[in-house]
Amino acid sequence: MAIADPVNPRVKLRARTSASLVEVPAQTPDFWQPHNVPHGAVTINWQNSTVLKETRWVWVYTPPGYEKESKRRYPVLYLFHGSNDTAAGWTMVGYANFVLDNLLAEKKAVPMIVVMPFGHAVPFGSPPELQAKNTPLFEEYLLKDLMPLVESTYRVAAGRENRAIAGLSMGGSQSLQIGLRNLDRFSALAVFSSSPPTEFETQFADVLGNSKATNTKLKAFWIGCGKQDPVFPRTQKLSELLKAKQIKHTFRASEGPHTYTEWRKYLAEFAPLLFR
Repeated sequence: MAIADPVNPRVKLRARTSASLVEVPAQTPDFWQPHNVPHGAVTINWQNSTVLKETRWVWVYTPPGYEKESKRRYPVLYLFHGSNDTAAGWTMVGYANFVLDNLLAEKKAVPMIVVMPFGHAVPFGSPPELQAKNTPLFEEYLLKDLMPLVESTYRVAAGRENRAIAGLSMGGSQSLQIGLRNLDRFSALAVFSSSPPTEFETQFADVLGNSKATNTKLKAFWIGCGKQDPVFPRTQKLSELLKAKQIKHTFRASEGPHTYTEWRKYLAEFAPLLFR
C-alpha cells in the first residue's frame, strides 16, 4: 500500500489516503508561484448542510483589498476539484490563490471571490449505484446550502452575470452539468480535463438544440484537456458535439497529462475571461 513520506511536510490531501509532493521551483517564479505582489486571503468555512446532513468545509479566496474596500461587491467563481481530492486541493496543490494574485497584479483579471467546496456529496469509493447520485446531490447542496452561505457571508455582487462555475476532472463534469442546468444562475463555465456524462446529448437536448439562447446566456464556455490525458478523446468529442450544435466555446488542447500542472494553466487562461 502506498503511503505519504512521513518526513516530507508537503502533502496532497485526498478523500482517501494522501500523497507526498515534490516541487522543483523555477529560477524565476512561475505564474502559479507566489510573486512579490499583494496577496488575497484564503479562509476555511464550516457549514452544517441541510441537504447532506453533515458538516462540510469550503475554502474561499478573497482578493487583495477585500477587507479595506468595505463597500465593494465582488463576482464569484465556484471552482470544483476532482475525484478523491478535497476542498483544499485547488489551494494546496493548484495554488489558485497565487494564480489569481498574479493575474490581478498584472491587471489581467477582474477581482473576484473564488469558492472551493468539497465535491464528494456521497463518500468516495461508494458503490456505482450510490456514486451515480453524487452530482445531483452536490448540485442540490450547492444551490440550497453553499450559495446562500456565500452570499450571506461575503460581499457578493448579485445576478447571474456575476457568477461563474468551473472544475477539473470529476469537478469538470459537475460544472458542465450544473452550469448548463442552471443558466439562469451562471453566465460562464469551464471544463478542465473532463468529459460529458452518458446520455449527455439527450439530457441537455434543450440547451444543445437552442444555440441562440445558449450562446446569449454563456459569456464564456471554455474546455481544456491535455493530449496525453486518458480522457482527451472524450473531451475532444464534447467539443465536436458543441461545434456541430453551434454552441460557441473555446477548446484548448494542451501538451500534458491529467495533473494540476495543466489545471493551473487552464485556470490562468479562463479567469481573465470572466466578468468583463
